[in-house]
Amino acid sequence: MKKVLVCGAGGFIGGHLVKRLKEEGFWVRAVDIKNHEYAAPPADQFILGDLRNPEVAKQAVEGIEDMYQLAADMGGAGYIFTGDHDAAVMHNSASINLNMLDFGAKAGVKRFFYSSSACIYPAHNQTDPDNPKCSEDSAYPAAPDSEYGWEKLFSERLYLAYMRNLGVQVRIARFHNIFGPLGTWQGGREKAPAALCRKIAETPDGGEIEIWGDGIQTRSFLYVDECLEGVRRLLESDFTGPVNIGSEEMVSINQLAGMIMEIAGKKVNLRHIPGPLGVRGRNSDNKMIRERLGWAPSRPLLEGLEKTYTWIAEQVAEQVAEHAAVASR
Repeated sequence: MKKVLVCGAGGFIGGHLVKRLKEEGFWVRAVDIKNHEYAAPPADQFILGDLRNPEVAKQAVEGIEDMYQLAADMGGAGYIFTGDHDAAVMHNSASINLNMLDFGAKAGVKRFFYSSSACIYPAHNQTDPDNPKCSEDSAYPAAPDSEYGWEKLFSERLYLAYMRNLGVQVRIARFHNIFGPLGTWQGGREKAPAALCRKIAETPDGGEIEIWGDGIQTRSFLYVDECLEGVRRLLESDFTGPVNIGSEEMVSINQLAGMIMEIAGKKVNLRHIPGPLGVRGRNSDNKMIRERLGWAPSRPLLEGLEKTYTWIAEQVAEQVAEHAAVASR
C-alpha cells in the first residue's frame, strides 16, 4: 500500500483530499497545525504540528512516496488583500515549502504535488472584468496583485529548481477559487461563495446584505470534488505543469449572490460598500489542461452552490440555536 502525505489536512481542500485518497486505497499520513474544524479526515495517522518546525517536517516525510503540499497561510479577500498579513503570509508559507521540499527530498519522497494559485497571474491582465487573461504562459513578466501571489510564484520556482537539481518529480497546479462544504464560512478568512452563502442564510427575505465593491468584479469558482479529480489526474500524469485547475464559468459577484438567493428561495437587497477586492476579473483558461490531461472541469457552478449553501445554512441554524439556548439560561 503506497504511503502518501497530505500537508494542510486540517484545512478545507486537504481534508477532502485525505478522504479521496483513502477511498482510492492509499495509506495516508495527514499533518496540520490544527485539527479539522468540521470533520476529522480519515487518515491512518494525523500529526498535529507546525510544518515551519524542521522536526515536525522531518517526522512528516518519513517513509512517504507521494506528498501533497497544500499547507499555507491563506484566506479570502478580507485576509489576503488588506495588506495587514503580508509578512506572515510570505514567511509562514515559504517556510513550510522550504522545509517540506528539502526534508522530503532527503527522505526519498518521489513525487511532490504543490498547490499554487491563480493569484500568481499579473494584475494588469485582469483589469477588464469581462476579458481577463489567465493562460499559464501569461504568468511572466510577473506582477501578482498580492504578496500571497508572489510567495506562490516563488514556491513554484522552488519546486521546479528541486526537480532540475535533485531529480524529484514535481506537479504544480494553480487553483482557481475552490469552494464546497466543510470549509471556512465565517471569521474573516472565508472566500466569496461561503461568505455570500452565510450572509444570505442569516438574512430574512427582503433584508439586506453587504457586498464589497460594485459587485461587477468577476471570478470563476470550482467545486472541491472537481478540484480533487484534477489533482489526482495531474499527479498520475507525466505533465509537470504549472496548470490551471479551475472552472471557465465566469460570473460577477452580483450574479453569484443572485444564484445563491435562487437556491435559498429568498430575495435580499445588495448594499455595495468599500472593501478589499483583488483583481477586477479572473477566469480559468483550461486550454492547457484539456490538451495535456484530456480532461477539464465541467460541472455547473449552480450544482456546487446548492450543496454548499445547504451545508452553510445548517451551520447558521445550529449557531442560532446555540445562541438561543445560551440566552435562555
